[in-house]
Amino acid sequence: MTRFVDLSIPITNDVVSDPPVMRPQITYMTHENTWEQIAMFFPGLTREDLPDGEGWAVESLTLSTHNGTHMDAPWHFHSTTDSGASPAPSIDEAPLDLFFRPGVKLDFSNKPHGHVVSATEVEEELARIGYELQPLDIVLVQSGAVYGTDNFTDQGCGMGAEATLYLTERGVQVVGTDAWSWDAPFSHTARRWAETRDPSIIWEGHKAGRIRPYYQIEKLTNLASLPPFGWKLSCFPVKIERASAGWIRAVALID
Repeated sequence: MTRFVDLSIPITNDVVSDPPVMRPQITYMTHENTWEQIAMFFPGLTREDLPDGEGWAVESLTLSTHNGTHMDAPWHFHSTTDSGASPAPSIDEAPLDLFFRPGVKLDFSNKPHGHVVSATEVEEELARIGYELQPLDIVLVQSGAVYGTDNFTDQGCGMGAEATLYLTERGVQVVGTDAWSWDAPFSHTARRWAETRDPSIIWEGHKAGRIRPYYQIEKLTNLASLPPFGWKLSCFPVKIERASAGWIRAVALID
């Protein structure tokens, strides 16, 4: 029997999972105050004409494509990929066969917040769990970030360019993290950059997509409930024309 494990956070007004300038806004319209919306379609309709005087429930949302659990397209990272040889695809151009594949979980939750994971550390974690990567595997990272806690956007380790390229050169095209970003939190990287002024450390995991295209899930949750491998992930993105990302409902299927 297949067990379904929800790996998605909700889009909500109440739990902070984005910086202030990017927070979603949901306006709720309920059965008590929407009868007039229905009356627009039926001239002369009164509230008393409706069963129990109730209208419908409907919500209005102001969202970024990067709110909630979502899939980044290569277009988000850079305008080109394949080392400049190809235009970077947007989310509506994503091949759907990438998004229902065997999943692998790498657990770096013991690393300090802001740590940048290396290729060697990826290799060591694969050896620890006893798994050899296969082309088109979906690789998820348990980063140490905990959704619903204070300062979520500053939590977790990040995947560096070296680690990202290690995965993509082995045929991985979809990755994900339970942190706010695939990269280390900006607050930690900014301190390193202030000391070194090295621009290559800024958004380095994302920018690896300039060299080889890949799709990236951010703000997953519940990864601790997954075994390291032996499950499939469903993570189809919403089709938004020319967009840099699309929301997903990430679900692991465990037999």
